[in-house]
Amino acid sequence: MYKLAFFVPPSHVEQVKNALFAAGAGRIGAYDCCSWQVLGQGQFRPLDGSQPFIGQAGEVEQVQEWKVELVVSDELIRQAVAALKNSHPYEVPAYDVWKLEDI
Repeated sequence: MYKLAFFVPPSHVEQVKNALFAAGAGRIGAYDCCSWQVLGQGQFRPLDGSQPFIGQAGEVEQVQEWKVELVVSDELIRQAVAALKNSHPYEVPAYDVWKLEDI
C-alpha cells in the first residue's frame, strides 16, 4: 500500500480526486473515495520558459491550495500517479508517494 499526497488549487480539487478515485485510489477495506484534505498556502516562482497555470514567469506567486492525501494499492500506484498528472492543471504538479508498512 502507498500513500499519495498532492497539492491542487481549489478550482480543480474535486476533478483531480475523482480522476484518482476512478483509477482505484482511495480504497480502504469496504470503503472507497477515501481521502483527507486541508487548505493551505503554497508559493512558487515560474522560471523563464515555464507555462504556469497561475502567475507569471519571474514573479513569486502565493496561492491557496488543497493538500490531499489518499491511499493506493501497490498494483495501482503507477496508474494513480498517471491519473493525477493527466487531470491536474499545473504544468508540474507537486506530489509525494510513500510506501506504507502493515504492522
